[in-house]
Amino acid sequence: MTPLATAQRPIRSRLLCLLRDSGALSRAELADRLATPRPRLLAELDALLNTGLVREAGPAASRGGRRSTLVELNPDLRFAAVDLGATSIDIEIIDGQLEPVVAYAEPADIRSGPKVILNRLSEILAKFAIDGAFQRLHAIGIGVPGPVSFRDGVPVSPPIMPGWHQYPVREILSREHACPVVVDNDVNIMAIGERYGGVARSVDDLLFVKVGTGIGCGIYLHGEVYRGPDGCAGDIGHIQLDRNGPVCSCGNVGCLEALFSGAALARSATAAARNGASPVLADRLAATGTVTARDVARGLAEGDVTCIELVRDGGCRIGTVLAGLVSFINPSMIVIGGGLAGLGHILLAQIRSVLYRRSLPLATGNLPVVLSELGPRAGVVGAAVLASELAYGQPS
Repeated sequence: MTPLATAQRPIRSRLLCLLRDSGALSRAELADRLATPRPRLLAELDALLNTGLVREAGPAASRGGRRSTLVELNPDLRFAAVDLGATSIDIEIIDGQLEPVVAYAEPADIRSGPKVILNRLSEILAKFAIDGAFQRLHAIGIGVPGPVSFRDGVPVSPPIMPGWHQYPVREILSREHACPVVVDNDVNIMAIGERYGGVARSVDDLLFVKVGTGIGCGIYLHGEVYRGPDGCAGDIGHIQLDRNGPVCSCGNVGCLEALFSGAALARSATAAARNGASPVLADRLAATGTVTARDVARGLAEGDVTCIELVRDGGCRIGTVLAGLVSFINPSMIVIGGGLAGLGHILLAQIRSVLYRRSLPLATGNLPVVLSELGPRAGVVGAAVLASELAYGQPS
């Protein structure tokens, strides 16, 4: 967050986010850090104490004179952080300082539709409540694997989410759980998570590239998420690379996502297994009847030449797209996350090689391209940040 953007936020949200990120502070420390006149701060604190969002937490260390009283977030604050993937549901219940209380994940098929997925989500949350993880939820943050109208809280024509178009996700969850809800694209919440608690801490101009079932890019500019006026900024998976390429889930041909993603890699690996190019993949196909991206990762570990080439080819394609983005945006860091980031340094090395070769030295001379530090938790951490900022009066 840039200093100007931070200064423009309401005092209430700045105060609550400071307590979230720093823990208990005295009134004097709060006034100093927020650069706020003490009478105004005390009035705001009194209001927050009355709402129950904060509480007093004993005496602070002496600074000379009468000791001040520490103030902290109510330890009973709870947020639900939800990352819906194409093939999974990841949920964490988070306290006011974004520490996980309980976590759960299970396989799920987003194509089964919103009623099935959201009903299952509600069942899991009900089980958490019964087990004592929370008495009430103060906000829910949720990411979905497709374009989202952030303003309206609905998915919009998501290619891999049949039945979800304009489905009122925010409205339904808010009504069912009696709390505010924020809905965003999954790669945006991953970018938010990585910047808040991962390798991109304090990086103001950032690209977070999710490589998984789909491919997308979360964009940070000047310390704020850039979603575009309609919420579809960063949808790089549908940039065309080959006009004679395979048909993509979006209906066009030759998109990056159609050439290299979880499904595309599985398709290429299956072809390599059938034509005998890869003994490792051929054995897997014979044993199970299918070949997946995980089988390619196993082939990498065994030094299979075809698996290595499949991953390098994918890295080349991603690097080509990112080279264009680097020339256009000039980010300070690029973070690679998502399921296929688990392919590791062979993929990362190829992305770097193409990116650095195709971009101007001025744009890449100080540009780190790194793997996500949070890994599969990036999404839930970002969803938790969004939920807390919604509850604290400062949606991103």
